[in-house]
Amino acid sequence: MVHLRIVVPGPKSERVVGLLEASPSVSSLARIEGASRKPPGDLILCDIAREDASVVIDDLRELGVPSEGSISIEEIDSQLSTAADRAERAARGSAGDAVVWEEVEARTSESVELNANFLAFMVIACLIASVGVMLGQPILIVGAMVVGPEFGPLAGLCVALVQRRPDLGWRSLTALTVGFPVGITGAFLFSLFAKWTDLVGTGFVVGERPLTAFISEPSTFSFIVALFAGTAGVLSLTSAKSGALIGVLISVTTIPAAAAIGVAAAFGDWSDWRGAIAQLAINLSAIVIAGVGTLLVQNRVYERRRRRHHGDLSRAAAGLSTERSQR
Repeated sequence: MVHLRIVVPGPKSERVVGLLEASPSVSSLARIEGASRKPPGDLILCDIAREDASVVIDDLRELGVPSEGSISIEEIDSQLSTAADRAERAARGSAGDAVVWEEVEARTSESVELNANFLAFMVIACLIASVGVMLGQPILIVGAMVVGPEFGPLAGLCVALVQRRPDLGWRSLTALTVGFPVGITGAFLFSLFAKWTDLVGTGFVVGERPLTAFISEPSTFSFIVALFAGTAGVLSLTSAKSGALIGVLISVTTIPAAAAIGVAAAFGDWSDWRGAIAQLAINLSAIVIAGVGTLLVQNRVYERRRRRHHGDLSRAAAGLSTERSQR
């Protein structure tokens, strides 16, 4: 279930209550008249089955609620309510498969900002990975993958392409096109320092680390694994199962490849440098392709649900058109 907190001007309050009251997937509906002072209006609270959350919120948008008031969305972790159970049964589909698009957009918007924290995590992740490359330690590579913040902008780019949101797309691209060069530069400078101070020994050769050589040796499986990881990452994002995201982060070699570019450049190993660039490009491309494909399928399912919902009696109760949408 999802909890909605709605602030709506008094004149529209009756239509909003009518919409929610007539929807079988809504429970625990409450209206507090005049409770909101800024903006002035009524406060309406309700719980709604996750499967129908986005279509009902779309109805609220059609009523103009966000432009004159507000809609806040909160996930309900546990709830004991027979009425809520009935509401969930009334909604078609499975709650585990449902996508609340407003949550997805909010999560991606928050994670694509180019700021000091994002750049710091990119640099730290690449520094950890560069040590892993120089020492041939896979455990450090895994740690760097988890620290890296690059999946947020990649997911944001996928959402922007599917939802046709150029603002989100540009912010995501900016974070990626600035973040990776900064991280690579950090790895390059640290590797130069390690080389000049002989931290890794005079016999160090980038390509002679068998446990981490895969980073600069892209193959067909690099693309395949990145496709799988991109799909899993987007499913984790849209289903709010963030635990799966850790597995995604340690399945792709974006951060290690970026670090390997800096390390190889510092030690003059141009063969590994080219291989690491290819690995990074392959992983980024595959993640975006898989992410966009997954979101397109989910969006197609949502649009079909939305078209069916256009004939729902709850829309008539709110004075909205019940003609089937052609979208």
